[in-house]
Amino acid sequence: MGNSSRKEEPQEEEGGKDEETEEAVEKKQEEEEEEEEELPLGVDELLSSGDPVLDLSYKKLRRLPRQVCELQHLEKLYVCANRLRTLPDGVGRLQGLRLLALDFNKMEDVPPPVFQLAHLTRLYLGSNRLMSLPPEMSSLRALRCLWVESNYFQHFPKQLYELPHLRMLQMGDNRLRRLPRDLQRMEALRGLWLYGNRFEEFPSILLRMDGLEILDLDRNRISEFPSLTHLPNLRLLSYDHNPVQGPPPVGPEVILVGEGAEEELQARERKKERRRQREKEREEEEAAAAAAEGPAIHGILKKQTNGDCTPNGRPTTELEPKEEGEESDQIGVNFGEGDLEYEEGGIEYEREELICEGEGFEYEGG
Repeated sequence: MGNSSRKEEPQEEEGGKDEETEEAVEKKQEEEEEEEEELPLGVDELLSSGDPVLDLSYKKLRRLPRQVCELQHLEKLYVCANRLRTLPDGVGRLQGLRLLALDFNKMEDVPPPVFQLAHLTRLYLGSNRLMSLPPEMSSLRALRCLWVESNYFQHFPKQLYELPHLRMLQMGDNRLRRLPRDLQRMEALRGLWLYGNRFEEFPSILLRMDGLEILDLDRNRISEFPSLTHLPNLRLLSYDHNPVQGPPPVGPEVILVGEGAEEELQARERKKERRRQREKEREEEEAAAAAAEGPAIHGILKKQTNGDCTPNGRPTTELEPKEEGEESDQIGVNFGEGDLEYEEGGIEYEREELICEGEGFEYEGG
């Protein structure tokens, strides 16, 4: 028994040494990776090009090359589809950056240097491992577009309320079941993508989002949609792959995507065509009636004279001077300056201009 106990003790020590050895090896490997050449083939040329757009996507990067942090001229940085877990602190010095794309990486949190980019307008964080957004998110006051699709959000991040210019929010393919009641605080929001979540009822707060132009609720579990006709700015609604039989009531200019949408749009187009045909026929009838009445009078000529009038009412002034002893058979009228006047209002010209303004939504990122 004594021998066996003495044999067990060295085995435990050896096991502990093995664990320490493995940790040391892993640490050494990480240090070696950091010391290794960071730049894959062709990246040198990209970094030295001076281009304000740098695309380092699909380079199998585990960390961002430190040289990138020195590129103060950068305006757009794409580092999609790599193996990044965070970003170096030096990224915060890239104050000219307007777009940062970090899609398809391994980030569990938004890298802290991102919150120092005061002029950032577009941030793409889709297909990572995010579950929430930190309070520091509110520092990105210039942000207009945020893409966080295909992550693990179970709750809507209320930190976004503090972003006054956020217009496009992509939260598709997450785990949302409901939206907060005070979502209407996001007054600048124009596009909202919520496809592939877990909504079982239509979020009623959306009925108060008067500024929405794009609403995507594709691939949820919503069995009934309310009327959306009172959303004045809505231009596109996607309700496909929900357990509904047909499209919900919407405004006449809304594009629909979903079950029965094609038939609805075709019927709407036929109705518009009939209306256009009636308007054309009415215009033709009005034109024919106007032609039958004769030419339009554009003004009434007022005749004013300075000479005496004969008993029959004709002026006695002559158009051309007579020669001595010669009587003129012509009776002329001599008009002074300003003697001809046209009454205003003889004809009215009406013109209607239709100005259609809109904003395109571009999709960028991985």
